[in-house]
Amino acid sequence: MKNYLTLDVGGSAIKYALIQEDLSIIEKSSVPTPMDNLENFIETIGQIYDQFQNQIEGIAISMPGIIDPERGYQYTGGALRYITNLDTVQILQERCPTNITIGNDAKCAANAEIGFGNLQDIQDGAVVILGTGIGGCLIKDHKVHTGKHFSAGEFSFIKTNNQDALSWNHAWSTRCGIQGLLERVQEQLESDQKYSGIEIFEMANQGDEKVIAGINAFAKEVATQIFNVHIIFDCEKIAIGGGISAQPLLIDLIKENLNEIYAHLGFDVYHPEIVPCRFRNDANLIGALYQHLQTFKSQD
Repeated sequence: MKNYLTLDVGGSAIKYALIQEDLSIIEKSSVPTPMDNLENFIETIGQIYDQFQNQIEGIAISMPGIIDPERGYQYTGGALRYITNLDTVQILQERCPTNITIGNDAKCAANAEIGFGNLQDIQDGAVVILGTGIGGCLIKDHKVHTGKHFSAGEFSFIKTNNQDALSWNHAWSTRCGIQGLLERVQEQLESDQKYSGIEIFEMANQGDEKVIAGINAFAKEVATQIFNVHIIFDCEKIAIGGGISAQPLLIDLIKENLNEIYAHLGFDVYHPEIVPCRFRNDANLIGALYQHLQTFKSQD
């Protein structure tokens, strides 16, 4: 069975894994992400490649930024500010002479669900990743929809308040990222004490009504924007990912709030199924592999 080196480049670490076609993970580790310059970034990936070069068929990479996956070209690099208008695959292949693919991180998470997860049975849908910001992806005809300029599904940029449209205070990324969740809970507790995401869900699962009310306020905002995405795109299913998607309470509250919206519509419109993403911490690795396999399958 063929092996592939998959990498998930984040703002703090590059996670990497040696994965087989059947998704068996043979080895997994991480290194700090170089934030200073492109040369260090290329050499860091090169050193990872050196460990596995005799065992792999290619390298599949998930990265931040606006990316043309077919060309292997990055218009932006997200948190990697030294990447702009770059033939990333071509440059990496000079250091790592093997088949290489790159894809946007949120779109890789969607690819994981399309290829191996909870969206295998749909044609049109969406993925919403609740993290520091909001990752997003639209799925059209059972494929990631990148858009003409490779930025379709950038849900973080959705404005949620026309009275403050020029600031980020009411962007969906601010309102419904992890910090937004913590702020909703803090408002209900009326306390200066700071809690982590893990702590608030522990409190909620123990029945703390104020914490549950804060999580519910957050879930209502998520549900509202999910409804808006669906109305625009007509989704069969919408998968929710990110670390907090592992919390059944949050998924249940999002569903309840979405049901409430539908109950008061006054007209018939399809109600998409809300599902958690199957692949959580490994989603970008798995999705990068799926994109890689599809890319070279189409070239056979």
